[in-house]
Order: sequence, then C-alpha cells, then structure tokens
Amino acid sequence: MQMKPPAVFARTNELLAALPDAEWDRWLPNLEPVDMPLGKVLYESGTRLSHVYFPVTAIVSLLYVMEDGASAEIAVVGKEGLVGVSLFMGGESTTSRAVVQSAGEGYRLKSNLMMVEFNRAGPVLHLLLRYTQALITQMAQTAVCNRHHSLDQQLCRWLLLSLDRLPTNELVMTQELIANMLGVRREGVTEAAGRLQESGLISYRRGHITVLDRAGLEKRTCECYAVVKAEYDRLLPALKAT
Repeated sequence: MQMKPPAVFARTNELLAALPDAEWDRWLPNLEPVDMPLGKVLYESGTRLSHVYFPVTAIVSLLYVMEDGASAEIAVVGKEGLVGVSLFMGGESTTSRAVVQSAGEGYRLKSNLMMVEFNRAGPVLHLLLRYTQALITQMAQTAVCNRHHSLDQQLCRWLLLSLDRLPTNELVMTQELIANMLGVRREGVTEAAGRLQESGLISYRRGHITVLDRAGLEKRTCECYAVVKAEYDRLLPALKAT
C-alpha cells in the first residue's frame, strides 16, 4: 500500500499533530500505515488490544453488541482521536467493537509502545487523558440523545459528527449500516433520510449521502452535537501538548 510519508500525512491526525517535537520524533519510526476499508473490524469486544489506531481519512465506529447480535454506536472516532483508549485506562480489552464506518487510511502503534509513552507521565499522558474525557462526553451524550431525541435529530447529529471527520461533504453509507449504527430499524432511517432530502438538506442515492446544507442540519439537530463539539474544542485545542 502506498501512503504519503508519515512525517506529513500522519499529522493530519490531530492527536499526532499535538505531540511535542521530542515525542513525535520518538513515535515516528514506530507508526505503521494501515488501510481501513469499509467494514473492517479493528477489534472485537473482549479481545486483547495489540495496537492503538490513529485514523487519518477513515472514521471508526465504536459499537456495543448485544448477545442477540443487535448493535448500537456509542461513539465515532476520526482524525481528531485514536481507537483503543481502554488500553491505557486500566484494561487491556474493551466491551465495544471497533468497525470502520467510512473507508480511508490511518496509522497504528503497538500497545506496548503506547503504554511506555503513557507511563512516562509527561505531555502524552495529559493529551490522552484530555482526549479520553472528550470521548466519554460523546458516549454519554449519545446515550442521552438516543433516549430523548427524535430519529431525525439523531440522524442529523450523526451526519454532522461524521462530516467533522471527513475532508468532503459526501459519505458513502447505506441506510442499513446507518440503522445498525443508530440501533434502529432500517425503515426508520429511510423515512428520516427522506425528510432531510425533501427539505433540501441532503442528497441520497445508492449509498452516497451528500450534505447540501450543513447550516440547515445544525438547526435541525438537537443540542447534543453542539455539546460534544464544544467539549472537543475545549479539551483539544489546535496546539501542541505541553
């Protein structure tokens, strides 16, 4: 697989871009490029984490899977973060499944190397803890949103969160996959997407969603999107970690 040099491309990931120069120079030789095709499972629930992943152009969904196979998304991770926080939060496994929801590329770092960096108790530790707090906010807000807000509002929130992590206004996503992410029936997503399309907010055709009016989506969604975005902006400003 041909990818741009990590020295340039990897720092599209905002956590990697926030590393101080000394830490970045130490990490660079150990970052491995990885292709992230749609549907690729980075880890299953209960499995030991061998790597942490830093998406660059891909988006990864963290899903909770029930015993009967039903699933619901609890968070999305893109260029703003990493996949595998449970590694350095006291466990070597997690109860969630990590699946690529939007194809792209990224980098990974071996778990033992990540733990060495975390245990240095320097700028990396503080950066990762701030990111984890932002991720927990997203998880909590997702739970509240799924309980109290309409499917239209949930779909708008989901589209906006995805847009924030993509370089374009187009998502390659089937209604069935969106339904699995939101934990609802596909027919409900069809109806909600139809209403957004009728309002001129999106265009949907054969698994391709194009956002035509982002401002309109922001007006249509609930407060959950703004809460999550504000927390990420507060905890992870576009500055190097100190």
